[in-house]
Amino acid sequence: MSSDAHLNELGEFLKARRAELSPRTVGLPHGAGPRRVAGLRREEVAQLAAISTDYYTRLEQGRMQASAPVLEAIARALHLDDDQRNYLFGLAGKDIARPRRRARQRVQPQLRRLLDDLTATPAVVMGRRMDVIAWNSLAAALVTDFEEIPEKQRNYVRILFTDPAMRTLYADWETVARTCVAQLRMEAAKYPDDPRLTALVGELSVQDPHFRQWWAAHHVATLSVGTKTLNHPVAGRLDLDWDTLTASTDPDQQLVIWTAEVGTRTHDGLRILASWAAEQQRPAAPVH
Repeated sequence: MSSDAHLNELGEFLKARRAELSPRTVGLPHGAGPRRVAGLRREEVAQLAAISTDYYTRLEQGRMQASAPVLEAIARALHLDDDQRNYLFGLAGKDIARPRRRARQRVQPQLRRLLDDLTATPAVVMGRRMDVIAWNSLAAALVTDFEEIPEKQRNYVRILFTDPAMRTLYADWETVARTCVAQLRMEAAKYPDDPRLTALVGELSVQDPHFRQWWAAHHVATLSVGTKTLNHPVAGRLDLDWDTLTASTDPDQQLVIWTAEVGTRTHDGLRILASWAAEQQRPAAPVH
């Protein structure tokens, strides 16, 4: 089969697989009104794969070659099984490279001990992709109960965009969200082949137009220092400074802490919140 024939077959194969899927199958909203195409739209596949619609359209039309990472992202977006994935890579003339699975991140023992000692300071440990891998009780009281979130969804950016409470908790949600998207861009540069990061970007791109717009802007930022204002339902308005400490034993683990100057209203608010959190954790007295 000639190169052009391979590209045409690849395009037809993608169309056929796309037609077999429904929005519900891949976790997308169905949308209002009737759909003019069977299965997923091209733009939906592109968003799930974190590539442009134009790029994906040209692939389906047999007008361009795709790189191995793009093929991998499309294979995940279309829920291809192993045989279908192998066929896709074969048509594209690419070697079938299995992505290296990184070991699940565990919080460093030193950071765990430090978190437990920070009874008056909210703190979390973020790992790759800005996953929240550890936190103390005051951070849970300040932001959200991370324990209630399934581990695979315990990602700071995902929480920020999918939990409606975050948009009222942060006084300037848009600035916080934009900064987080720019920080996630830095993570994508470090791990361009991370399937979980690709899936996260695809999910949020489809679900939230703000994320889609800000991700396309390609702004970048690192976790460092800054300030945030929170409107907390228990502690009231909190003007917090945040800082980041990187674990020397694992540079992919960063301790993020929120502090306030002693004597300020925010410092007193944190003490009130710490007391409230301790009260919530106290077991109920037995009934005699």
